[in-house]
Amino acid sequence: MNSEELRSYLLAAPFDELASEARRLRDAGFGHTVSYSRKVFVPLTRLCRDVCHYCTFAAPPRRGSAAYLSPDEVLAIAEAGRAAGCKEALFTLGDKPELRYRAAREALDGLGFKTTVEYLIHTARLVFEETGLLPHVNPGVLSRDDIAALREVSVSQGIMLESLSPRLARRGGPHFGSPDKRPEPRLATIREAGELAVPFTTGILIGIGETRFERLDALFAIADIQREHGHIQEVIVQNFRAKPGTRMADAPEPSPEDLAWTVAAARVVLGPAMSIQAPPNLSAETYPDLIAAGLNDWGGVSPVTPDHVNPEAPWPEIEALARRSAAAGKILVERLAIYPTYALEPDRWLDGAFAPAVRRAIDSEGFAREESWAPGVSEDPPSESRIPAPSIRIDDLVPVLDKAAAGRRLNHGEIADLFAARGSRFDAVVEAADAVRREVSGDTVTYVVNRNINYTNICSYACRFCAFSKGRSSAGLRGTPYDLDLEEISRRVREAWDRGATEVCLQGGIHPDYTGETYVSITRAVKAAAPDMHVHAFSPLEISQGAATLGLPVDAFLERLIDAGLGSLPGTAAEILDPPIRKILCPDKVSVSEWLAVIRTAHRLGLKTTATIMFGSVEGSPSWARHLNAVRDLQEDTGGFTEFVPLPFVHMEAPIYLRGKARKGPTWREGILMHAVARLALNPVIPNIQVSWVKMGRRGAAACLDAGVNDLGGSLMNESISRAAGTTHGQELPPQEMDALIRRSGRLPLQRSTVYGQVSEERAAAGHAAPPLEPIAAPR
Repeated sequence: MNSEELRSYLLAAPFDELASEARRLRDAGFGHTVSYSRKVFVPLTRLCRDVCHYCTFAAPPRRGSAAYLSPDEVLAIAEAGRAAGCKEALFTLGDKPELRYRAAREALDGLGFKTTVEYLIHTARLVFEETGLLPHVNPGVLSRDDIAALREVSVSQGIMLESLSPRLARRGGPHFGSPDKRPEPRLATIREAGELAVPFTTGILIGIGETRFERLDALFAIADIQREHGHIQEVIVQNFRAKPGTRMADAPEPSPEDLAWTVAAARVVLGPAMSIQAPPNLSAETYPDLIAAGLNDWGGVSPVTPDHVNPEAPWPEIEALARRSAAAGKILVERLAIYPTYALEPDRWLDGAFAPAVRRAIDSEGFAREESWAPGVSEDPPSESRIPAPSIRIDDLVPVLDKAAAGRRLNHGEIADLFAARGSRFDAVVEAADAVRREVSGDTVTYVVNRNINYTNICSYACRFCAFSKGRSSAGLRGTPYDLDLEEISRRVREAWDRGATEVCLQGGIHPDYTGETYVSITRAVKAAAPDMHVHAFSPLEISQGAATLGLPVDAFLERLIDAGLGSLPGTAAEILDPPIRKILCPDKVSVSEWLAVIRTAHRLGLKTTATIMFGSVEGSPSWARHLNAVRDLQEDTGGFTEFVPLPFVHMEAPIYLRGKARKGPTWREGILMHAVARLALNPVIPNIQVSWVKMGRRGAAACLDAGVNDLGGSLMNESISRAAGTTHGQELPPQEMDALIRRSGRLPLQRSTVYGQVSEERAAAGHAAPPLEPIAAPR
């Protein structure tokens, strides 16, 4: 319907019908979440040239009172917020007070600035540089140049449209004497912010004398601008509160029903993708009604500072807000000042300095990262701070979980929905995965005693996530270039055999001097050093490159390696099997189709392989879903995968992270979910799901054992690739420690071969009685 038809419908529809449609739209856009931002409120100045008749924030100059907060006062507020876990610094201030008050002009002159906006630019930059808080600024009507300048020091800006009614600015109206409250300049500010790609907040103020018809005028105007520029990240529906000492002290406040109607109308006008917010401190008794009317955001909530605009209405405690949201069927999730949709495209929406900061602060959905834990970091996992949400619906998940348990292929959307699980929905996914694990694997947890031998870190490729390789573009990264000779490889193989290993895993960089003969020679050297050692070696990239150097097709080259003693292939170099993501991470590496073709050929020749995914850098659940289904589809054809191994991105030394282009790896929730969802999505075609203890850590590995995992991978003895990226979880997890970790989880340890066969008693005993490793000489 057109806008006039929609207006007529909104004004005439029964509220229950309107609210039902609003909920449907909201759930389509935001699912089971309702968000908030943990903020600190910085009232830079209370001086304002406008005289809104309902406002107690703005005040005239007072003798003995500073016109502006000093930089030190601003930083003290921001630092208190940072210490309390805030991520947003909300700058609220009066509009251009220097145009009305000499005191403002003199104060600005004393601070060294000509305008309030100039001073705001200075303090916002100061807060970001000194505390890391992300500024959101609300300075009122702005020129195009001011918007552009503020974009360099903030992640978002805002101005309340309030109303389009010209009546409100006439004598006797609430906006009389307030030139900046005229609709035209406010609309111009919103529009120009869109032209400059500024994530923006706006909204309407209800109950100040406008009609519902006029409210809809404002909402339609916002919708028109949003269709043109797409920059409006939230629309606030704020209810007027009568305040003593103002000209509107005795004016009636809008009823809860009127607020709920306006929230529902805003949702229907603005659609499923727009965040609709109502301040929780102004409607404490009507949380369920507002959620039922289509709201999906509570705005900023401060554990430190009061609401300086509505000081009579204290912020709710965040835990109480979570409980109330849960009671209404929603999971409270923290966001940044910049909303998730915009945070996931920082290069489009943010100035260069802020894009890396936002990437570091978000999860794969663009919500706030609420923990210091990251893969490879020696930090305790996050404590259980999530508020129990027994009323959160999981009935829509049940058919998907049942489908997975029955072994049927999930579609991309179903897999992505599982990755979005939080709260009790997260618990349901993890429990379902573990139930499938019990059905498939029982209570046995397997591992292999092996040694990693990374024979060279010299590489002619330029994978942007890799801190291990050394080449022309990476010589300054962690470590020095090396290339092991066959004698040293053989020595390590013999030592591994003496320490109980049944496997050596060999991988390395793509050395420009290596040919296919190099890989054949390495394989022969291993078998000569320990004839019964299983050779698990060479990624599809190495196979592809080796075949090309000899002018052989892949199958012919693999047959040569098999003849030399190759036993299986590691399914690494997969990273993410999604072409747009590979273009970012590893543009010169084997393509998705090439990786799959090498693996398919290996399987056809009787070689077993693993399958891996490297996750948590730049991609999200749609890419994860495509990857899992690509692996499943190939496995249904060939049956050659022995296990699936999630490899969380380790960020600390990764070039793409150091350049500010990647996140800090998956969150704890995402790391656990990857293992759980893999178990469900790959059931029953891949029976083994492995956790990387070197990336997830011992406690992470233990948590994954309760989320569908039945394999702890290898003892490793040496680990170079993750260590080069910065992991601190060690290089070896000996059999005794494997056994202890597994038993602490209430499970039964079992040493296995590479292809999940039995291991002799002699090998098991040798592994449990292994002497310390000989020191490794500095590689050449």
